[in-house]
Amino acid sequence: MRIRIHFSKTEAMRYTGHLDLHRAWERWIRRAGLPLAYSQGFRPHPHINLGSALPLGFTSQDEVVDIWLEVEIPQEQIDEVLQHAAPPGMQVNSVIAVDEHLPTLQSLLQAAEYEITLLEPLPELDARLEQLCRAESLPRQRRGKSYDLRPLVHALRRLPDDPSGQQRLLAVLSARENATGRPEEVVLALGGEPALARIHRTRLIFQ
Repeated sequence: MRIRIHFSKTEAMRYTGHLDLHRAWERWIRRAGLPLAYSQGFRPHPHINLGSALPLGFTSQDEVVDIWLEVEIPQEQIDEVLQHAAPPGMQVNSVIAVDEHLPTLQSLLQAAEYEITLLEPLPELDARLEQLCRAESLPRQRRGKSYDLRPLVHALRRLPDDPSGQQRLLAVLSARENATGRPEEVVLALGGEPALARIHRTRLIFQ
C-alpha cells in the first residue's frame, strides 16, 4: 500500500536536515505501529520517498512524502495513529492512498513556493524587485559553477509586511532536476543577506 502524506515542518524541526528528516519519518512510522515496507537485498531500506529536500533552517507548511506499507490499512486509521505519534515540530495535514505504480514525487516536481521574511529591511525593495524581474539574466555562482538564476524564478512579488513590520516576499522557483532555484540566492540577488531572512516553503507544485 502506498500512501501520500502532506505534512508541516515547524519551528521545532527547523534545524533538522534532509537525512535526519528521513530518519524521523522512519521512527515516527514505527512509533505509530504501522507496518513499514522495506526493500529487498542485503541492506534493506525503508520505502519512504520525500518529495523534495528542505534546506537546513527552512520551515514548511506543505511537504509531501510517499510511504509504502506491507498491508492495506484504512486511511482514517493511518491518519489517527500518525497524529497521536507525531514528534515535536511535525504535523500531518492529510493522508491519501495512491497508485503504487505512480512515478516518484521527485520526477513530478516542477516548482516550489516560498514566503521570505527579511529580518532587516532592504531599502527601495520595490525598485529592487522590479529590476530583478525585468532582468534578462541573473548570473550566479553555485559550488564553483556559473548558472543563470533568472529562468528559475517563475514569480516574485512583495507581500504585506508582517505584524512586526518586517518585509515579506513570495517567490515561486523552479524545482526540477538540475534546474532548481534557491530562495537564498534570490535574497542575495536583491542585495540582502540570507542569514537575515526566514524562509518558509508554502507548497510544492507537481505536474
